[in-house]
Amino acid sequence: TALCAALGMGRYGVSWKDIEHAIINNIAGVSSALIILLIIGALSAAWMLGGVVPTLIYYGVQIIHPKFFLVSCCVICAVVSVMTGSSWTTIATIGIALMGIGKAQGFDEGWIAGAIISGAYFGDKVSDTTILASSVTDTPLFTHIRYMMYTTVPSVVISLVIFTIAGFSHEASDSSQIAVFTTGLAERFHITFWVLLVPVVTGILIARKVSSIITLFISTALAVVCMLVFQTDVLREVAGDGVSGGEALYKGVLLALSGSTSLQASTPALTE
Repeated sequence: TALCAALGMGRYGVSWKDIEHAIINNIAGVSSALIILLIIGALSAAWMLGGVVPTLIYYGVQIIHPKFFLVSCCVICAVVSVMTGSSWTTIATIGIALMGIGKAQGFDEGWIAGAIISGAYFGDKVSDTTILASSVTDTPLFTHIRYMMYTTVPSVVISLVIFTIAGFSHEASDSSQIAVFTTGLAERFHITFWVLLVPVVTGILIARKVSSIITLFISTALAVVCMLVFQTDVLREVAGDGVSGGEALYKGVLLALSGSTSLQASTPALTE
């Protein structure tokens, strides 16, 4: 940056004021993306420690058949990503739950991540970045989307075929292993349908086209409420020794939203 600024000022006579103005405009252009990334970090932790992701995994492994898991995973992420207009949000929320479900069913993490990302980035083709690209290049939005579909649709169709073949080639995990996994979740977290209100409310906000930042913030706040109501033991463990009562809950929430946390589980698969 310093070299480019020096060349601009020394060789082409560009004033530092103009360069500084361009820097400020560029930072402003990506500020919303930076805010979204910051909230997603808190959102992922809140959904996990609030019991949302464990509950989704708990019921998901019992509902989604292993043969159709990978293709379902891709389709679910594509639908959510189209609704949210954000691949990051999709991966950080439903993607984490699907990763847990896939691991419980014995799939390799690479296959699961591939299905999640393939679906998430399909929806990303009609997101804010698409609008930004069309406006910068002075191209009609739907013309831009239509031409992207020439490569996006064949790509996702090929992906779905591959994931379908991989799913039918997969040897399903022993039902006893899934039972151990779900039992471990139930022992570690308070599994309840009430926490599923968080993704339901999030979905409603998405359907009503509420701003991504507002949606993510509300979803995080609701997950924090679930942490305080249903997962107090988890919060006390996160807070560590030396604190108790309300102070432990307060410290646990702050550490969960702003730092790195880890929990010990009796089931090795959960600890991993």
